Amino acid sequence: MNDYPYNVARGGAVGSAAVRNRVLRNTYWLLALSMVPTVIGAWLGVVSGFSLFAATSPMMSMLAFLAIAFGFMFAIERTKQSSLGVVFLLGFTFFMGLMLSRLLTMILHFSNGPSLIMMAFGGTAVIFAAMASIATVSKRDFSGLGQWLFMGVIVILLASVANIFLHLPALMLTVSVLAIVIFSGFMLFDVQRVVNGGETNYITATLAIYLDLYNVFVNLLSLLGIFGGNNRN
Repeated sequence: MNDYPYNVARGGAVGSAAVRNRVLRNTYWLLALSMVPTVIGAWLGVVSGFSLFAATSPMMSMLAFLAIAFGFMFAIERTKQSSLGVVFLLGFTFFMGLMLSRLLTMILHFSNGPSLIMMAFGGTAVIFAAMASIATVSKRDFSGLGQWLFMGVIVILLASVANIFLHLPALMLTVSVLAIVIFSGFMLFDVQRVVNGGETNYITATLAIYLDLYNVFVNLLSLLGIFGGNNRN
């Protein structure tokens, strides 16, 4: 009889840990699956020369991108409790692959373009592995980073919009470096939320981590293209 409360508490803890592990496992599986439509979208975009509203101004293109992206994210959030959420998520990652194609096309114009893409992919994978490992094994609570990281995203957005008109290479480089740092921090923050049970929906968790990976990859590839791209003879 005296052991009953202890056994209930222990069973609850075990059950809670099992739920967290299942959410984390499902998140990683869905994250891996989400790379398939991303690659397909990027390939189709490169082959077809896709460019969102190429005939319009850069500001209109950015607004169109944000409208479509947030539309997808709204749909994902509304359907995250059903399999339809997975469908919307995969559709979103296909769209993000299309949006990636313009940068990939620019990089592939370099003689070492494919190697730069692989370097960016490898660098992103290393950063994710490091952040995920820290989030999983560290006893430190990184939840306090959320507010600062969000403020950093706002700064990046404002600087990016400003640079549409200013066309300052130094500002572009600064934004790319800052984005890599901030979204690497978000990887740590988002993975630990799942590990600690703060996020219990694997579709929402996948979306957050996917955006972290995407932004790190894009900005790392941009920097590699600027500093390591070799023009064809």
